[in-house]
Amino acid sequence: MRPDDLNGGLVAAEAFSDDERAAVYRAIETRRDVRDQFLPDPIPDNVLRRLLDAAHAAPSVGFMQPWNFILIRDVAVRQSAWDAFSRANIEAEAMFPEEKRSTYKTLKLEGIRKAPLSICVTSDPDRAGPVVLGRTHNSRMDSYSTVCAIQNLWLAARAEGIGVGWVSIFHDADIRALLGIPERVEIVAWLCLGYVDALYGEPELAIKGWRQRLALEDLVFQDGWGRK
Repeated sequence: MRPDDLNGGLVAAEAFSDDERAAVYRAIETRRDVRDQFLPDPIPDNVLRRLLDAAHAAPSVGFMQPWNFILIRDVAVRQSAWDAFSRANIEAEAMFPEEKRSTYKTLKLEGIRKAPLSICVTSDPDRAGPVVLGRTHNSRMDSYSTVCAIQNLWLAARAEGIGVGWVSIFHDADIRALLGIPERVEIVAWLCLGYVDALYGEPELAIKGWRQRLALEDLVFQDGWGRK
């Protein structure tokens, strides 16, 4: 298609080159949830801006763009977050069967204190008003859109040699109080970011025997649930 054939803001949608396509798939396939391998080196402002730009370029239902990104570098704030996580982690360990608890303890979850930057990603359900195109019949679409922004950031970070860890073990009220987040705003993720010089070749939970990757063939159905 020639540029002069396009109108209404459309641009040509050619496929990527082989090298470009390979780079995208490499980022996807080698992305890891980093828990303990962070280096102390700070992330330069221009690199951080690229990551945030990537997140902000995510798709969002009704173009609501419900996300906010709270950048946390202060050591005292991160320590308070780690304290909240630590309390919740003790509770979490007790929820698993006895035979799983020893494995659980081997999963080092030190990202909040070791990574030089944390980002609390939130979702504002009121960003686009009370009635949002595409959210009329599924009230969770703002949250799902925010998760798309997180994945964009994660893949961009992988391309930059930056590790990301998603912390989800905490009581919502503790983080809300720590960061002054309004009640109407949803906390979607606490992310730990920092440079890494090594990543697991496979997901850490698989390597340590917690859970293995499911076979894709068992997850794909045709024209209805359970139809393979």
